Amino acid sequence: MTRPKIDWKVLLFFLLYTFILAGIGTLLGGGFDIDSLNKPPLAPPAWLFPIVWTVLYALMSIAAYLVFMSNDLDRGPSLRLYLLQVAVNALWPLLFFRLEWRLFAFFWLLLLILLVVLTMIGFRRINRTAFRLLIPYLLWIAFAAYLNLGFYLLNR
Repeated sequence: MTRPKIDWKVLLFFLLYTFILAGIGTLLGGGFDIDSLNKPPLAPPAWLFPIVWTVLYALMSIAAYLVFMSNDLDRGPSLRLYLLQVAVNALWPLLFFRLEWRLFAFFWLLLLILLVVLTMIGFRRINRTAFRLLIPYLLWIAFAAYLNLGFYLLNR
């Protein structure tokens, strides 16, 4: 059995789009020190976040690549949702850190969760592996919503 050929340009597009928006989000959030806040239970150390996000962004990019490469006629709406949810994700650090709109940022994460679930539903119809690759992302942003609400409640 022959392996499918990887279209490196397409994969690079999704990787660059996802990581560039993540970088923009980091810049928008500023250099805020989360250790200066009272932390909710289960809050991981600050050094863990960039590691987790790097892995998640790579998985997300691969998932979008798989859907794109499927050539499924219905891939367009799912990929547009993917691009939108990445942009929504990139704005969260601005809301939480720089503007300190922590309650609004929590509701922003609920919007993000909805967009990711809709993206996953579309991906599942097209490529089950792509759907599965987004599961850790969904779990992490649900955890992030818990943390966000906890930070809001403990630091009002």
